[in-house]
Amino acid sequence: MILTCGALLSLTAPAALAQQAPPSGTASPPQVEDRSGGYCDFVRGVADAEAALELAPELFGSFGVVNTGEAEGGAGAVPLGEPKLRLTAGVDYDFVGLYRGMTLRKRAEAECRRQRAIATLEAAVNRGNGLGEEAALEARARVLQDALPGAEERVSALRNDLREGKTTLEELNAVQVRLDNLRALATSTALARQRLVSRPRFPEGQRLDALMEELRAADDSVESYTGGLRSARAWSLSVRGGYDELIDVEQETPLFGQVTLSYNLGNLWQSSANTRAREGRRRALLEDVEGVPQRINELVAQLRALHQTEQGRLREVSTLVTDLEGQLREVEALQTREIRRFRDYLVLELARLRAEQAYLRAHVESLNTFLGAGTP
Repeated sequence: MILTCGALLSLTAPAALAQQAPPSGTASPPQVEDRSGGYCDFVRGVADAEAALELAPELFGSFGVVNTGEAEGGAGAVPLGEPKLRLTAGVDYDFVGLYRGMTLRKRAEAECRRQRAIATLEAAVNRGNGLGEEAALEARARVLQDALPGAEERVSALRNDLREGKTTLEELNAVQVRLDNLRALATSTALARQRLVSRPRFPEGQRLDALMEELRAADDSVESYTGGLRSARAWSLSVRGGYDELIDVEQETPLFGQVTLSYNLGNLWQSSANTRAREGRRRALLEDVEGVPQRINELVAQLRALHQTEQGRLREVSTLVTDLEGQLREVEALQTREIRRFRDYLVLELARLRAEQAYLRAHVESLNTFLGAGTP
């Protein structure tokens, strides 16, 4: 009978191995704000904790009683089966653990890339039809900021003319209504810009199709690394060595060394199963009706319709601006009182249309970027 008692100890990974560096060449989608930092820290921490056990060697030790002795009898011979104390200690290292540890870290980076793509796409979904409106509102605000001081001066001059009897109340009211319209447009623009500040920002210049491709590539990488880890479980290449002594038994060198290679035959069927899993995951990403890809497809359809509408409206407004600018040049050549009053009305109306033109032009350009160069 053999009586043994053993203890198994695992070394923690050295501090140098615990430091995670992203693999070179890994691209992440442009971010205005990193809304995935916590998730990335989480998956990297988990990967480092698991990789520490894979990358580090394992200490082992055991102490117990074994049966030993000499087969032949005679004077001075140790009887066969006499129990002896045995002490064994050493180091065991599985070289396949190097692959598993590095793959765990690579998978964590892929998960981080996937989460960043999802966060950016969700920001686009939250913006909805307002995607690209930030630049458009800013363009409109600049035009109104330049136009309002001059409009205020024109209305003040008309009030002075009214007191002096050089104009009528109807003429003043007509121009003042246009000024109020400009003020209301400036106020609504400022409020719209404030509302956008509270929402997650979507990076300017980023294309939705490029982000979707980044999401698909990162998600596929996660499954590829996971499949590799499953396959690696079938292999083991370990080197074991250390000290092995039988107490009170003379041994010339109480040391031992051993190299072990093992292979699980189930790996022969893993390749096809991993392939099916990878293809199934790709389809599942697109089939999820509540997932980000489906919502992005719906958003793209809405933005394409909005893009066409805004393009048509931009052409109409640009035509009106051109016509009013031509009328203004003709009016300014005349100096009668009635013409001057019409000119003031024309200038304020032209300011409103220019602000709308700036908004539409910037919005169409932003949508062109988000939807891609081939946007109809």
